[in-house]
Amino acid sequence: MSKMKDVQGQGDDRNVGIRKVGVKNLRYPICILDRQNDKQHTIASINMYVDLPHHDRGTHMSRFVEVLERHTFKLWPSDLDDILLDMRSTFDCEVAHLDITFPYFVRKKAPVSGIPSLMEYTCRLEAQRDGRLEMNFSVEVPVNNLCPCSKEISTHGAHNQRGIVRISVNTRHFIWYEELIEIAEASASSPLYTILKRVDEKYVTEHAYENPRFVEDAAREVAVKLHSDDRVDHFIVEVENFESIHNHNAYACITSEDVRV
Repeated sequence: MSKMKDVQGQGDDRNVGIRKVGVKNLRYPICILDRQNDKQHTIASINMYVDLPHHDRGTHMSRFVEVLERHTFKLWPSDLDDILLDMRSTFDCEVAHLDITFPYFVRKKAPVSGIPSLMEYTCRLEAQRDGRLEMNFSVEVPVNNLCPCSKEISTHGAHNQRGIVRISVNTRHFIWYEELIEIAEASASSPLYTILKRVDEKYVTEHAYENPRFVEDAAREVAVKLHSDDRVDHFIVEVENFESIHNHNAYACITSEDVRV
């Protein structure tokens, strides 16, 4: 059998390097660390990238999946550097990137009845290896926020809305996703639950009423907590409320550079 031509391995004379090239939205079963149950199986959407020098025409896309297969379905933070180093060796590149997004489930008890149910959160783990390993842990946490202005000016009640708290932290240390989830929920008017009986609904409604939050309030609460954590090198906090009485969303964003405390 004659040897097939390696088109990707051809040279290129346009003098344009590529910062990131690879595969995107690769759906794959993975196993991740779980604070409650040791480990959790889920389905991830995985992006894998490397840099490509200006003199090379292309990269070999199948090799990304081959790298992933060599490291099985377990993606602990402690394994990330091995995967990235394997990518650098396989592609003979300077920088390797791994970006994993997946649904993560936490079993939560309703606040009064104590009935347990699974709550879904969207989590993301990004890792990059060039001179050193860098990691970003990210979560999207659904919450409830009650409007302080509405409470102040209204004779009866106050409008409230479901929102999302997005947290992304850059670190060289391990951080549990549950820790970030707890920070987000504690900074809002109230957490959300999958199952609520009447006694729970009463509690959540009244708890939110006693803890009104603008998006600005929730974002600042998260930022202060993250700023005090020595493991966090850099962070981005976003809070978005899906307004119940407006035809638009309310939004606030804070980065670690914005904190003055």
